[in-house]
Amino acid sequence: MAGFIDERLLFDLIEKAKNPSAVRVSEVICKAKEMKGLSLEETAVLMQAEGEDRAEEIFHAAREVKFGIYGKRLVLFAPLYVTNECGNNCLYCAFRRDNKDLVRKTLTIDELKRETQILEDMGHKRILLVYGEAHGIKLIAETVEAVYSVKSGNGEIRRANVNAAPMSVDDFKTLKATGIGTYQCFQETYHSETFAKMHPSGNKSNYEWRLYALHRAQQAGIDDVALGVLYGLFDWKFDTLALLMHAQALESEFGVGPHTISFPRMEPALNSDVACSPPYPVSDFDMKRVVAILRLAVPYTGLILTTRESPEMRKELFDMGVSQLSAGSRTNPGGYYDAREHAPESEQFTLGDTRPLDEVINDIARMGYVPSFCTACYRLGRTGGDFMSIAKPGLIKEFCLPNALMTFKEYLVDYASDATKASGAATISDQIQDVANHTRRKETSDRLELIENGERDFYF
Repeated sequence: MAGFIDERLLFDLIEKAKNPSAVRVSEVICKAKEMKGLSLEETAVLMQAEGEDRAEEIFHAAREVKFGIYGKRLVLFAPLYVTNECGNNCLYCAFRRDNKDLVRKTLTIDELKRETQILEDMGHKRILLVYGEAHGIKLIAETVEAVYSVKSGNGEIRRANVNAAPMSVDDFKTLKATGIGTYQCFQETYHSETFAKMHPSGNKSNYEWRLYALHRAQQAGIDDVALGVLYGLFDWKFDTLALLMHAQALESEFGVGPHTISFPRMEPALNSDVACSPPYPVSDFDMKRVVAILRLAVPYTGLILTTRESPEMRKELFDMGVSQLSAGSRTNPGGYYDAREHAPESEQFTLGDTRPLDEVINDIARMGYVPSFCTACYRLGRTGGDFMSIAKPGLIKEFCLPNALMTFKEYLVDYASDATKASGAATISDQIQDVANHTRRKETSDRLELIENGERDFYF
């Protein structure tokens, strides 16, 4: 056992769940529809339910749960890579220390502000700051503060999340003081033998130090933390169950599990044979199973979809359970200013969806979804356990749809193309009818009109 991850138990659960009866699968699906989550054993049953008919039952249930909790909202954000300098040697990553062909760069504060302004001028309000493991908390704190200082027209970053190396409790306290949203740290794979093989040197080779990073963040007062697995390193069933075991450990100790879960698939990276030929490739069909099963197992946890996936695959995953997605992304420091489609000599991995933000939003709106840039919960302190206390009874919907509509309206007025304005207006007209409370619907309509007339930043 590595920390709280019991590998033998996980393998046993997967083995015992083989060839589940149709009755057992239906029992688990019926429980999942109650939106109270699933045990590890129940999740393993869904993983071992083979065949397209069983999968369709799972997909249908995931859609039901996703729309029951989140409705048609999709929250948008962009990553902002601060540095690709790194002391680790992860075999699947272009940023690894021994990759001598990678062009290394750490943004200066002025360059960082320039990148932030470009993102604001696109319409982004939420970003994820990404760091290689070569700099300490001082740089991270300075860059978070710099991002929040940039205001461009009606644009501003209202929430900066951070993806950075594990820290001490004291350093996490410093990070919290900057006003970040979520702290994100992926274990990559929970299989200890594979983890050791893929991380042969650097601080990241310490499995348990990384495993307990989110525990230390919680101890420091950061109550929104985020998990993730890099699919392709090891068997998807094992890593998904292990991820859920991690979520259970957090909930057991701190009363709240992860705020979000990410599920990126490995993509080609400069000079990485592992990334170009994953040891355990995950098919499109199995990726849909991953997303749907996660939505059923942890219904109130946000599921994040990245631009690693193609536009076509992203569309298929929207109603499987995805609640957040990146758009218009670049994965190299300075990538937004350097507007080439991609920069393989300095990026972390190959992008699957390189469309600009406006095109993605137009596509989302035409599909009937509401693009959202909402940050209200974080600014009002509805985080961690406080968020879950209103999410699980279903009360969060009273805030989410109105806030999504208002932030979407800001985007349409300030940044959208004519085509997106047209599709967006139709979406708002349709979706505002789903605001159940008559008084809240009227307040939302009034505020939408105020936004049209130049006022900004309304939220419930």
